[in-house]
Amino acid sequence: MTEIELKSVLKAYGDVEVIHGIDLHVGSGQFVVFVGPSGCGKSTLLRIIAGLEQVTGGEVVIDGTVVNAIPASERGLAMVFQSYALYPHMSVYKNMAFGLENSKMARAEIESRVQEAAAMLQITPYLNRRPKALSGGQRQRVAIGRAIVRDPKAFLFDEPLSNLDAELRVAMRKEIAALHNKLGGTMIYVTHDQVEAMTLADVIVVLNQGRIEQIGTPLELYNCPQNTFVAGFIGSPRMNLMEAVAEPGEGGGIDLVAGSQRIALPAIAGIAPGDNVTFGIRPEHMDIVDAAQADISAPVDLTEQLGGETYLFCTPEGLPQITVHQLGQFPVSEGEMVHLRFQRKVMHLFNADGQVVANGIENGAAAGMEVEGAQA
Repeated sequence: MTEIELKSVLKAYGDVEVIHGIDLHVGSGQFVVFVGPSGCGKSTLLRIIAGLEQVTGGEVVIDGTVVNAIPASERGLAMVFQSYALYPHMSVYKNMAFGLENSKMARAEIESRVQEAAAMLQITPYLNRRPKALSGGQRQRVAIGRAIVRDPKAFLFDEPLSNLDAELRVAMRKEIAALHNKLGGTMIYVTHDQVEAMTLADVIVVLNQGRIEQIGTPLELYNCPQNTFVAGFIGSPRMNLMEAVAEPGEGGGIDLVAGSQRIALPAIAGIAPGDNVTFGIRPEHMDIVDAAQADISAPVDLTEQLGGETYLFCTPEGLPQITVHQLGQFPVSEGEMVHLRFQRKVMHLFNADGQVVANGIENGAAAGMEVEGAQA
């Protein structure tokens, strides 16, 4: 079991700083996922941990030892790349055994490790084939097997499924999760796909422009985003975010005025009349109601009928398009007006700086959402 710690890690290319003083602790045996949009620094951070990139400032610590000056080959980590990086002229067996042979390991031990990893990944029938005779999913299993046989301190995955088709990605996600359960090792996984992050991670690290926006379990990030970036990034479809101005409401409450819509809420600590705010609501947290009960009304622009669920895309007057999720087959025509009421306990409210004020509104305070929270 291995612990990895980053202390004030900086990375710059010339005058361009791409990693801005990151502090992070990865616990022993954890499956930690770095997620964020393209260019946020997640792959660079992984390569820094691996030793493939040198830090400009700060420290990388593995099991209590600062490894800044230790080359990648001596850090005891195994990396699985997006491109598989298999030797095309070698068989699957030789690809998996090559690194062990170079380390002068006994032939019997090599045979044992390769056969054990191949059985675990269900690629034993392909050991004598070359990579060109394998499918994309089989090649990725070989790349993972090559990492397993090294018995590394930790596994590093750099977008390993991005070259696979959608169905195969789902299957490989399950296999990687099962692999972690079997091996119990420390794993760090990079992806831009937040669905992969939500389904694989013990802990997610959300990155944006070289900085950490939030660290937490998948449900913690989903239920309690700390800013509008995390709120809009985690979740598929994404959370609906709308800008509004707070005005005095009835009975000492506040009204959020957004476009031509007015949404009545109780008084909320941290929000005063005149404040610019952003409120968020997930597609599944809106109920279709009668007009008299509605917070907002909007015509339907488009529907997606998926059989077991329906998505409505609506544009309220003066607001951006929003997504509404309904279970089952919901019959509605383009242009038809729908009336929506937000579930208050799962509404999200952010201040003018995009920082959270309330994750759930109940009697003027943040509603207590039951989530399993954790910090890396």
